[in-house]
Amino acid sequence: MADISELQRDLAASGVRYVFGAYTDVHGVPKSKCVPIEHLADAAAGSELYTVGALEGMGELGPHEDECAAIPDLDAITVLPWDRRYAVVPANLYFHSEPYSHDFRRILQNQIAEAAAVGFRMNMGVEPEVYVLKDTDQGIVPWVPEDMANAPTRGYDLETTVLADGFLEPMVGYMNELGWDVYSFDHEGGDGQYEFDFGYTDALQMADRMLIFRLMAKHVARTLGCFASFMPKPFQASFGSGAHLNVSLADVSTGRNLFDGGAAGRSLSEVPHDVAYGPTAYLFTGGVLAHADALMAVLSPTVNSYKRLMPRGLMQEISWAPVFQAWGYNNRTLMCRLPMNRRCLEVRTADSAVNFYLAAAVVLAAGLDGIRREIKPGEPVNVDTYKVSEKDLAAQGVHRLPWTLGDAIAAFECSEFIKEVLGAELHASYAEYKRAEWQEYNTVVTEWEQTKYLKLW
Repeated sequence: MADISELQRDLAASGVRYVFGAYTDVHGVPKSKCVPIEHLADAAAGSELYTVGALEGMGELGPHEDECAAIPDLDAITVLPWDRRYAVVPANLYFHSEPYSHDFRRILQNQIAEAAAVGFRMNMGVEPEVYVLKDTDQGIVPWVPEDMANAPTRGYDLETTVLADGFLEPMVGYMNELGWDVYSFDHEGGDGQYEFDFGYTDALQMADRMLIFRLMAKHVARTLGCFASFMPKPFQASFGSGAHLNVSLADVSTGRNLFDGGAAGRSLSEVPHDVAYGPTAYLFTGGVLAHADALMAVLSPTVNSYKRLMPRGLMQEISWAPVFQAWGYNNRTLMCRLPMNRRCLEVRTADSAVNFYLAAAVVLAAGLDGIRREIKPGEPVNVDTYKVSEKDLAAQGVHRLPWTLGDAIAAFECSEFIKEVLGAELHASYAEYKRAEWQEYNTVVTEWEQTKYLKLW
């Protein structure tokens, strides 16, 4: 635990004037009061109280009940590199001095403790994708006009990457200033869509970093007169935005990657697939697949998420999105991928709308269940499932993931496993909140429906 007085002096000396002790709502959006640096010790003692029942998906605490206290984790403080007057500290929520049921960071911490008890630490990397767009009189358009010059895609395009340096260069600079080690970035397949790849760390720290990443992207886009969107599928004819979770288990004592099959010193491309990974990786994958339907309500958490999970949809080309509840080594059409250039499980159904604390927690819990119960993931699927009928895939034991948020929430509600992981109160309120979202969506009459039916008869 940081010495508060010393930390306060150091922060003030570096120009920090204000601190946010931030928790998140159900969407993963950070919430906090702003505390002047002179009152950091008060905040660390729980001075800042919140009527969290007024926020999105945060439980049923009413106006007649006591407030939650936010206790900042001062060991995880981040000074915002784009405005060093401010520091953000992830915080945990307490109600009557006990952990609050809807503290999403605590849900992840609980699973981390479960893993540590059996000798594991989950490391995680994220591949965040984001659209940078501009609101104009002609509608919403990519902020770099040249993106529209070629169809159907300019993914990996050198020219459009360089043209976007006004967004990309500050992002990379800030991320590296924070020690995140950006090792690549690019223009993705959507017009105005970008991806960043940077170093992995333990799951909690990575979830904390993603809170900062979203704030960073929004700030940089705003300086350009644009906005950053983390909507999973903002345009029906363009690629969706994923936030693939790349996870592995390490030995807590040695740090050794337990997903590694022992092919040390040899390129994975030179090693047979089935020995590149060890038994722990396969059992972890088996657990994730066993609980896949219920996990989808967290990993693809919005109505819009399921517009991304189509082989093609209204796009001119295939989507490269995960559609089936299966795994393969380099098969990007599936929920789970064990890639050959790194030793981790890539959970491809996580999209840009996830609450990263909650997503990491349920993936870790499911993986641990797979190890505990020795759940085999089945045989790898190495065919292009987009070209195989669902009937033929079903005959091989390969099934489609939920088509809609409604289907995913139904599976989530029925899952006693997820109920145990989240606790009965959060499990019930999350299901109720997301079911209401699904029901609301189904009451809206869309332009497509009017075009299709208004003058049909």
